[in-house]
Amino acid sequence: MRIGQRRWSVPLVLAVSGLLVLSGCADFEDDAAGQRWSAAPELSPERGPQPDLPEVEAPDVPSAPQEESTKVPPPQGCKDFDRAVIATCLDTVSAVAPLPGGGQVISALAGERSSGRVMLVDSNGTKNEFATLDVDAAGDGGLTGLALSPTYSEDRLVYAYVTTPEDNRVVRFARGQQPKPVLTGIPKGRTGNAGALLAAADGSLLVATGNAGDAGKSDRAGTLSGKVLRIDPSGAPAQGNPTSGSPVLASGLTAPGGLCQTPDGSRTWVTDRGADKDALFSVPDGGSGSGGAAELGAPAWTWPGKPGVTGCADWTDSVAVATSRDENVQNLPLTQDGSVGGEPQVTMDGDNGPSYGRLGALSQVSENVSVAGTVNKDGGDPGSSDDRVVLIVRQPSGGSGRD
Repeated sequence: MRIGQRRWSVPLVLAVSGLLVLSGCADFEDDAAGQRWSAAPELSPERGPQPDLPEVEAPDVPSAPQEESTKVPPPQGCKDFDRAVIATCLDTVSAVAPLPGGGQVISALAGERSSGRVMLVDSNGTKNEFATLDVDAAGDGGLTGLALSPTYSEDRLVYAYVTTPEDNRVVRFARGQQPKPVLTGIPKGRTGNAGALLAAADGSLLVATGNAGDAGKSDRAGTLSGKVLRIDPSGAPAQGNPTSGSPVLASGLTAPGGLCQTPDGSRTWVTDRGADKDALFSVPDGGSGSGGAAELGAPAWTWPGKPGVTGCADWTDSVAVATSRDENVQNLPLTQDGSVGGEPQVTMDGDNGPSYGRLGALSQVSENVSVAGTVNKDGGDPGSSDDRVVLIVRQPSGGSGRD
């Protein structure tokens, strides 16, 4: 993890330093028959929260002899001297969801995969329990996805993707209330249980599901395994899906790591850890509401070395993909038509920005900042302040060539 050997690139130091000084229920069986759901009270759709960060002037660039002063001391217990770290001493932060704000304080919900605990953290050092969900963390299951309700400012609801003893499912909850099932019956296996959530710009909820350990389910009709689903806030299939009455938007996933989208919803991505390579896919927009679900098709980018892709963030001119196994962020430059135009620029690896070890979640706060969670206690090399929630600043796009 190179905790004591972090070297900051100057642009990243300036960006982070300037920033932080300011500081209902649908039930789907494995068979297509027997599907049932009941709609919750309708919620008026509105764009998901897009908190902005204050603009600040960067300090003077230090000269070369002063470079040593930019090194960050190693943590002391739960105290982390890195100002990009906003929460410490958590457990396997596999899901994060930034909260709306717009002021000087950045706050987020952080979900622990194994415990099912959801913590409210912020850049002022707050760390309070928000909720605890009952989960089965065997294999890769547990709490693996969080997303705010598309109308969070009105209803204060949060959605989670969880594994139970019976299935994988989407639940929703508010602080101090018991979670309620929204979409149940997503098949569970010995592996392939992790999923991801995204509150889309159109008011729907996107759900990426694993293949439950059966590669054949990814492309099989009549099962919710290995799919990208699109539902409304009550759990019913969203209007405009490829097949009317079905939540399936696209198929072909193995073990999804994260979903991300441009603020206007014009482009959506899903990361996936396949059997022989990791991949980034562009998610189709749905179609007219007739015909079958689309295949994800050829990936936009692949990693034969399997770095363990997790969360992602669309920076408009690039897509940032966090990794767990390689312990870095891979920044893929985009062309004007939205396709990947070059090899990834690696950052947050200890040489190009600090290393935080294994990254298990990534979610965009604003056009320039994302919040990430680490999972060093889940197969990594944890330090005294792990696991952590950290802020990651947008990197300039670059690179050339294709995989």
